[in-house]
Amino acid sequence: MSLPLPLLLLLSLLSILPQSLSLPKGTLINCGALVKSLIDGREWLPDTGFVSVGTLRNLTTPVLVPTLSTVRSFPNNPHRKYCYTVQVYRNARYMVRTTYYYYGGPDDTPPVFDLIVDGTLWAVVNTTEDFAKGTSTYYEGVFLAQGKTMSVCLGSNNYTESDPFISALEFVILEDSLYNSTDFKSYGLGLVARHGFGYTGPVIRYPDDKFDRFWVPFEGHNPINVSNTNVSVSDLWNLPPLKVFQSELTNGQAETMELNWPPGSVRESNYYIALYFSLGMLGSRVFNISINGVPYYKNLDVTPEGLVVYARKWPLSGVTRITLTPSAGSSGGALINAGEVFDVLPLGGTTLTRDVIALESVKQRIQNPPADWNGDPCLPRQYSWTGITCSSGPRPRVVTLNLTSMGLSGSLSPSFANMTALSNIWLGKNNFSGPIPDLSSLKRLEKLHLEDNHFSGDIPSSLGNIDSLHELFLQNNNLTGQVPTSLTGKSGLDLRTSGNSLSAPPPS
Repeated sequence: MSLPLPLLLLLSLLSILPQSLSLPKGTLINCGALVKSLIDGREWLPDTGFVSVGTLRNLTTPVLVPTLSTVRSFPNNPHRKYCYTVQVYRNARYMVRTTYYYYGGPDDTPPVFDLIVDGTLWAVVNTTEDFAKGTSTYYEGVFLAQGKTMSVCLGSNNYTESDPFISALEFVILEDSLYNSTDFKSYGLGLVARHGFGYTGPVIRYPDDKFDRFWVPFEGHNPINVSNTNVSVSDLWNLPPLKVFQSELTNGQAETMELNWPPGSVRESNYYIALYFSLGMLGSRVFNISINGVPYYKNLDVTPEGLVVYARKWPLSGVTRITLTPSAGSSGGALINAGEVFDVLPLGGTTLTRDVIALESVKQRIQNPPADWNGDPCLPRQYSWTGITCSSGPRPRVVTLNLTSMGLSGSLSPSFANMTALSNIWLGKNNFSGPIPDLSSLKRLEKLHLEDNHFSGDIPSSLGNIDSLHELFLQNNNLTGQVPTSLTGKSGLDLRTSGNSLSAPPPS
């Protein structure tokens, strides 16, 4: 199989454009906090308006970053997800970042858990290594808002016995040019590494990066000189900060440069790779680039205006080595300023919108809904809502709702009738009250169990119009009136109505 060739973008700037000092636009959430706070001129909101479950915790150890002083933790119940739901602009591109600073003691084992955005399994959160070093952990991705809300969820699994937790959550709107070679309707991007090569200062972020992306100093152990330069680059399409071009990794003339980057080992997948270059001195720099011995770009001619070479889907697995080899006509050795690499994540799909809307209405009528009824109802598959069974495919539908004996109360929303793929509804042995809604639009309904509740009013005669219905359990409620003849005369129906205040039908 042939490898995808990278693409080249070269923008010549007619003037030096000032870095925008406007605040990044989006929503910043300080998890576990109770009040708003202003940090470096940006407003952080308490998380109480975005999540309905979990325990607020304060760290006992002092921290330099205020957002790390509180966390929200969630019960470690395997295959349950706990979601933050945030209002967004439909079709806007967002940088989503989650941050973690473990609240436990030095002898505690930090939890390992799944990170989910909408219906897509994004990453496995593991803070163990950073916790041992006393540092925080963050995960960053780029995703398209396909609706009016986005959900970020922590998925409890069997990796560890500790409770999942989160310190901070950020949604920042990106400009349309950023990473625009990606089809965000089908894929998301999960950050693996973003480095400034040759840079040795603190992490570059806002205000140097107008979107507050983190550009981390590269700590490779390569015998390469650092050259500080004055450059004019300020508007490449991914809008890297000018500061990453003010230092570079470079080496002697005709010498090959090798970088083990991204650091560590990566899982087998396709990756978005962007490498940034700018020539801040006289002469020319022309070189070839290969990744793990495979040609990536030939005869790259670096200019003072700056350029980025990128690949949309480059296969990687394990340890990666980038090799820069000067060409015969180059007046100096190879150089590189910065790089980004993202895991290209196939989106997991979303539950059919009408079912999602219906379930939200059902949830509002239940006074104590299950704690994990947030985020996408069906996806990821291993994290579907409690009591929900869904069909297969990228746009699944709800086919079974089983909430038997869960101590639930409230009334049944008429929106039940909009989940037209339902074949089984099991709500027995709860404390539901009020009338039974018209469910005649559920043409696939086979079993309806409402026994041992407090339903009142008449039995809808329209239930007799559902041809597939063969079990209707209504016993031990407060139903009144007569049993409709559409049900008493229905062939093959197991009908149970004892324990109600039903009157006998009139004589024929």
